[in-house]
Amino acid sequence: MTPEQLRASILQYAMEGKLVKQDPNDEPASELLKKIKSERTRSVIEGKIKKSKKLPPITDNEKPFNIPDNWEWVRLNDLSANVQYPFADGPFGSNLKKEHYTDKKEVRIIQLSNIGERGWRDDNHRYTTFEHLKNIKRSEVDAGDIVIAKMMPAGRAIVVPQHLEIKFVLSSDAVKFVPNKLLHKDFLYFAINSSVFKSQVDAEVQGITRKRTSLTKLKKYILPIPPLEEQKRIVAKIEKLMPLVDEYAESYNRLQKIDNEFEDKLKQSVLQYAMEGKLVKQNPSDEPASELIKKIENEKAELVKEGKIKKSKKLPAITDDEKPFDIPDSWEWVRLGNIGDWGAGATPSRQHPEYYGGDVLWLKTGDLNDGVIQDTSEKITEAGVANSSVKVNQPGNILIAMYGATIGKLGIVGKTLVTNQACCGCTPFKGIYNLYLFYYLLSARNRLIELGSGGAQPNISKTKIENFIFPLPPLEEQKRIVTKIEKIMNSINNH
Repeated sequence: MTPEQLRASILQYAMEGKLVKQDPNDEPASELLKKIKSERTRSVIEGKIKKSKKLPPITDNEKPFNIPDNWEWVRLNDLSANVQYPFADGPFGSNLKKEHYTDKKEVRIIQLSNIGERGWRDDNHRYTTFEHLKNIKRSEVDAGDIVIAKMMPAGRAIVVPQHLEIKFVLSSDAVKFVPNKLLHKDFLYFAINSSVFKSQVDAEVQGITRKRTSLTKLKKYILPIPPLEEQKRIVAKIEKLMPLVDEYAESYNRLQKIDNEFEDKLKQSVLQYAMEGKLVKQNPSDEPASELIKKIENEKAELVKEGKIKKSKKLPAITDDEKPFDIPDSWEWVRLGNIGDWGAGATPSRQHPEYYGGDVLWLKTGDLNDGVIQDTSEKITEAGVANSSVKVNQPGNILIAMYGATIGKLGIVGKTLVTNQACCGCTPFKGIYNLYLFYYLLSARNRLIELGSGGAQPNISKTKIENFIFPLPPLEEQKRIVTKIEKIMNSINNH
């Protein structure tokens, strides 16, 4: 169980009345709710708050589970305070202007980024002016108020911390909820952050790109309310358990890190064994790689003759000093430039907007995922292809990032695409199994990256890639190696 699952389980147990024992001497929640209702009625008569629209009774179908007999299901609106603006939306939206901001620490705006998974997160400081606050007084937030996120992760809540001289006001991404003083605000904070509340929010959030809920919806969501004394016991128990969960999280994360590092090393060892010819047995019936090389050379010459590829400069012979390890007798060391047609891409001119927004997949190195590429973050038009030197890569081609933060990142083309200049694509010749090439580049990534070090920006140019050496097995053995690698990798991933 992950720490997050454990925290969620503790809150769920608490909300079901299973975390602490019920005390028959506690005043039942029904009596507590009568007091709250009476107080709210008095406040309406005195003009302290406006009479709110009555919400429908809670049906049995709405109740997600059974609760103890002395508890009650209540809508969030009926738990708000008997003061003005117990609920409020943030005033800020698309009409927020620069003059509303100030560098002075006058009025702090509570933003979505401040609503952390485990409470108040003190980052992304932004302030508005005291003058502007006069127009948005209903959105002013005090210490102890509960603030609920309207945007995803919608429903997450925090308790506003003590804030001495600084005033707080809501952004448009949040809702203020002032708990009734007859209730334990920390219990309500835990309840709103439990799956009881979140499941209701998740069921109704709207939007395609930015999922959100609304103040109207939040008011009608239901919570289980225990007697006040039990609320206190539940909060005390949760606060005792959560530090233990934090300790568990530290150990869990350390173990996860160790486990991930072990997996990475294990995978790298598998790849290294594969490239040394130690992962599967050699078959004396396989046509040796020396014969395969002859066929590749003939194919290459034919492609040059047909004008499908350019004649390349002859690559230097491989010296013994270059060979990083021994390979079986039926294998051969070759250079990557000998086993495929390599080419970098380009970027169509940004001064021509008609080159962008088409249907042609245009890959930037950030799209590489060490797996099959089926889509790209940006697309270009046929005009963009025609008016630039982008390289067209067909399905099965192998891609590698040549410089920048993604240097050495790989991809297998799943759909026809073109690339930018930071990516080099390879069309393997016949006799080269593309997945074997992919796994070799994966195994040799660190050595490739080292080739590009030394400059202001690491760069493994097309020339360096083509000169990089490659252990070539017979074609049938390439296939057996890939099958074995993928079987072992699946076992590691699913352990």
